[in-house]
Amino acid sequence: MMTILFAPDKFKGSLNAAQVCQAMEEGMHEGGFNFHALHLPMADGGEGTCDMLTHFSHGQKISVPVSGPRLQPMPATYGISGDGTTAFIEMAAASGLQWLKPGERNPLETSTRGTGQLIHHAIGEGVEEVILGIGGSATNDAGMGMLDALGVVFLNAQGEPLLPVGKNLVHVDRIDASHLDTALKKITFTALCDVNNPLYGPEGAAQIFGPQKGADAGAVACLDDGLRNFAAVVERQFGVDINFPGAGAGGGIGAGARAFLNITFQPGIDFLKSFVKLEEKVAQSHIIFTGEGRVDHQTLYGKVVKGVSELAVKHSKPLFIVAGTSDLTSAELLELGAVKVVDLVNQTTSEKEAMHHAFSLIRQRIKEEIIPLFL
Repeated sequence: MMTILFAPDKFKGSLNAAQVCQAMEEGMHEGGFNFHALHLPMADGGEGTCDMLTHFSHGQKISVPVSGPRLQPMPATYGISGDGTTAFIEMAAASGLQWLKPGERNPLETSTRGTGQLIHHAIGEGVEEVILGIGGSATNDAGMGMLDALGVVFLNAQGEPLLPVGKNLVHVDRIDASHLDTALKKITFTALCDVNNPLYGPEGAAQIFGPQKGADAGAVACLDDGLRNFAAVVERQFGVDINFPGAGAGGGIGAGARAFLNITFQPGIDFLKSFVKLEEKVAQSHIIFTGEGRVDHQTLYGKVVKGVSELAVKHSKPLFIVAGTSDLTSAELLELGAVKVVDLVNQTTSEKEAMHHAFSLIRQRIKEEIIPLFL
């Protein structure tokens, strides 16, 4: 019997990746196909990654009271693998932009303390490894908040402890790491990071990502100065250079992590492809489906659709892409190697309608635009 692999990302704001798999399968069944369905809901290191890794490791989700991005009390969730050895933590779960209303967004005032509290809890559960997704943050504190939750104290020139928020980076004069949780030395950390931005400067955390987190020009300048100062203090005290490609991700959390944690950095899609044995599943399937809410120029760099398409091409498998909307040129679509790219948004369906009725539209588009290709 023919095997069809469904390996999409989420359709953000509409469906999670597992729901997209189900909609795709139903669309093919409605076309009268008899096949074995293989569901592989994917993620690229951003939102949804924790759920995916927890699911595939037969793990469980744990809810913990934490400090949110504005240090407000809130619950946040992380995953632990079925064998209890690995924690799956998303920055966005505790320190994400999603928890703030537009008027509350200001990286001068936000903190990664909640992310550190999730790590602290996971350590208490006896994990040996932490997989940390560092996308979607509301922060630009270079990981000060995370490290504060793990026992590091940041002091100003007067020797006073600083609140670990973005605006205080510029005031850091000394770092007291003497109370850093000793259990951290035995934990390996892997950061899933899909950008190569340095910590500071024209391509750094503040200047590139600050505005989308609510920073105006003055805030961006203050934050960039703060990141430079933080890096200088870390190098002076600990001899560690934290201005490296990727340090600017997650508001600089990777920089703080490199200084004090046993951490390596890996592109999210590469890690996830290996974790779920994507290539093995592509090789054993006859037809491949993937997709995401928006297929655009960014898709070609480290996103799920690109990762799946590369393997489909490598193993000469017919690939079909379903997208909410597709903005790629013909040449870029050719680069993905798809037999067909299907959009939910078209002349008769608005973006609002597509988001609201994504499940039924995926089924319908597959039935109308993909099934005929097999007849």
